[in-house]
Amino acid sequence: MLNVLIMVVVLTAGGVLLLPRLARAPLWRATITPLASIIGSGFLVIGPILHVSFGYLSPLVMAALCVGAYLFGAAIRFNIAAIERGPSGRGRVGRGPVERTLETAASWALAFAYVISVAYYLNLFGAFGLSLTDLSDPFHARLLTSGVFLVILAVGWSYGFKALERIEQVTVGIKLAIIAGLLFGLGWYFVGKISGGGVAVARPSLSGWAATTLVFGLLVTVQGFETSRYLGDEYDAGTRIRSMKIAQGLAALIYMIYITFLSLSFNGDVIKLEETAIIGLLGVVAPILSVLLVAAALSAQFSAAVADAGGSGGLIAELTGHRVQPRGAYAGLVAAGLALTWGADLFDIIGYASRAFAIYYGLQAAIATVTAWRLGQHRRAAGFALLTVLGAVIAVFGTAVE
Repeated sequence: MLNVLIMVVVLTAGGVLLLPRLARAPLWRATITPLASIIGSGFLVIGPILHVSFGYLSPLVMAALCVGAYLFGAAIRFNIAAIERGPSGRGRVGRGPVERTLETAASWALAFAYVISVAYYLNLFGAFGLSLTDLSDPFHARLLTSGVFLVILAVGWSYGFKALERIEQVTVGIKLAIIAGLLFGLGWYFVGKISGGGVAVARPSLSGWAATTLVFGLLVTVQGFETSRYLGDEYDAGTRIRSMKIAQGLAALIYMIYITFLSLSFNGDVIKLEETAIIGLLGVVAPILSVLLVAAALSAQFSAAVADAGGSGGLIAELTGHRVQPRGAYAGLVAAGLALTWGADLFDIIGYASRAFAIYYGLQAAIATVTAWRLGQHRRAAGFALLTVLGAVIAVFGTAVE
């Protein structure tokens, strides 16, 4: 019965997302890109990590991650409003020499972060791709990941990614519809737990500085809102700012519901902390969820990897004055990705990606600090300066799951 209800929710949500009036609405189209990025790969791993590490405190940790992401988003939104140029015209102030230097550094940091995030996405692809087969082990998962890396290199080198980028429009809707079904299934299971008096209260396994540095290392799981910063050719500054706020608000709501249901429905000893732990966990709720989650993971991770590979190649070409062409950047990205695939596990890569994005967010906060100071907004500048320091602290002290 629950399997049928979940499929009804998935199909209904998918139908709503495909409604022409919604799909064509400029604000929703601007919102869907950052929203899909924020609740993409992180959704697959954050639940088991938080539950095993923080137990019944998981919702508080998830809230802290969402608040931290929203504050970094505020710095980027300020930069869009004050500096950025969109179809509707210029921002309030131009870039000074300090901002230009910091922007160049931030672009390099983002290009580097994209390299690591592609490895993150494709290692998830490899793990989930074989999760329901007899070859579900780290070696074969890495082989599959390596094969997909080579496919991306071949396509990017020969044709570019324009054709593959169209896949993202479909996968975003699929992913959000499946997440709706997942939340419904978890909610149903949670209500059953309450009715039976069996709400779980798992104890945290981490505390103090170890817990803090792990939270730092999970920043990448709520990353993705920065994509609004780079939609200036399609949307004006006001639309991008509003869409980022909506995306972060919706993502925070989805994450909080998900983590709350999960943390109060399962005991800590039920979950084995591994890349694909969520599949087995949701299989307990309803068998159909395991199949749906794998389908969502494969489509979403491939499309996200293509998007970030293209973004990294384009950024590197632009930053080097096209001395390095996108094809050369793709080759470097694949080489780095293969090295990460065979030299680190997925949880290490999550930590590396979090540090890389922390550097980018810290630099964006530094740009906001300088700009706010020039505008005479000294109190706001002080707040952005604190975010700059926080970005540096996360980059230095963020750790991976052990």
